[in-house]
Amino acid sequence: MIVAVSFPKDFVWGAATAAYQIEGAAHADGRGESIWDRFSHTPGKTKHGDHGDVACDHYHRYAQDIAAMHELGVNAYRFSVSWPRVMPLGTGQVNARGLDFYQRLVDGLLEAGITPFLTLYHWDLPQALQERGGFASREIADWFGEYAGVIAHALGDRVKHFIPLNEPQVFSVLGNLTGEHAPGLQDFAVYGKVCHHVQLAHGAAVQALRAGANGLQVGTALQTPPMHPVTDSPEDRAAAFRFDGFFNRWYTDPVLLGTYPADTLEILEPLGVPIRDGDLARIHQPLDFVGLNHYTRMFVRAQPGPGLAAALAEDHRVPGAEYTAMGWEIYPQGLHELLTRFRTEYGNPPVYITENGGAFHDVVESGAVHDAGRVKLLRDYIASVERAMHDGANVKGYFVWSLLDNFEWAHGYDKRFGLIHVDYATGTRTPKDSARFYRDLIAGARQP
Repeated sequence: MIVAVSFPKDFVWGAATAAYQIEGAAHADGRGESIWDRFSHTPGKTKHGDHGDVACDHYHRYAQDIAAMHELGVNAYRFSVSWPRVMPLGTGQVNARGLDFYQRLVDGLLEAGITPFLTLYHWDLPQALQERGGFASREIADWFGEYAGVIAHALGDRVKHFIPLNEPQVFSVLGNLTGEHAPGLQDFAVYGKVCHHVQLAHGAAVQALRAGANGLQVGTALQTPPMHPVTDSPEDRAAAFRFDGFFNRWYTDPVLLGTYPADTLEILEPLGVPIRDGDLARIHQPLDFVGLNHYTRMFVRAQPGPGLAAALAEDHRVPGAEYTAMGWEIYPQGLHELLTRFRTEYGNPPVYITENGGAFHDVVESGAVHDAGRVKLLRDYIASVERAMHDGANVKGYFVWSLLDNFEWAHGYDKRFGLIHVDYATGTRTPKDSARFYRDLIAGARQP
């Protein structure tokens, strides 16, 4: 079945993954330890004690996965490089065997007519650097810049689309403030440093990428969910704006506008955010596109307390709404809201939806996976993108999260996001109904 949609013929249709979630081969060919290796092997940190040692075994099955992408008809693939696979200690010696894997992957993608979109950092910091302070150390900017230069020099002749950091607000908060993700810290003082140093690392990487190769398109990958007040009271509306500053504007504004939001800076200043003269100029590098990862909206309620404590993000359930296996509300209008915001508040930059999708309870039945919930979700969210484009949003492409079922961080292998089902015991791949839906949608979008 061909699905009729009205997108430009040069619109990018892709799928996305991340290194630690799919590659496996954790101890192969000189790869170093990452913070997620350490965290996931720490008892009690992940569901069932799951870890990424094998995952989808993409490291050995990448040719099969490229063939699956070709069958889908995607013309772009967003993946991340494992920093400790390329530089086991994070700096210094480059591991040629690890780097060679990405050489082969990129060459295979290009041979299949698939454009690589490369993310430098999707949360797997070398453990050796964490032991030197990680993102709490100001030196992270130089470490990350060094790594970015290595990748640009090695792959920049063939890879032209780069994203330095995936969702800096997510890994900063969950890794260093709530402790739910690696490195598992719950430290306001550490977070005060991390929330600024991730920005410096972004700027250093952009500079290193542009110095390392010519003709690159460099962007971001931010998750900036709409913040909705639980009620329409002035107090809840103010709390939603306050929380938006903490989770969204703090990470968006310096990169895109060259300033930190004044209201959030006032709240975070007691944490000792180590901003120095010249830092914002280093952070605010010219970008070619903005990547937006989107899944759902967030709800915020006012509560007694000073500063950020006066705003509480809560698991508010909407009567009659549908939810994914992650417990996230399916709210396609949120993607339209997000794209409208970047059109009206940030100068309507070129945007790629760098992640969008949903987890469902998928099972293989008679060799098939009938994931009607995901099909409906994708149809509705892509329609929301289409509406936003008709309203003037400058959207250039869309990437489904994810190509494969994978290691879903602290949830282990309990949540399935993939277009393709993975049997983790055997590695067997089974395309789901959503894969066929996406294939037909892409084919329909390319019809004259």
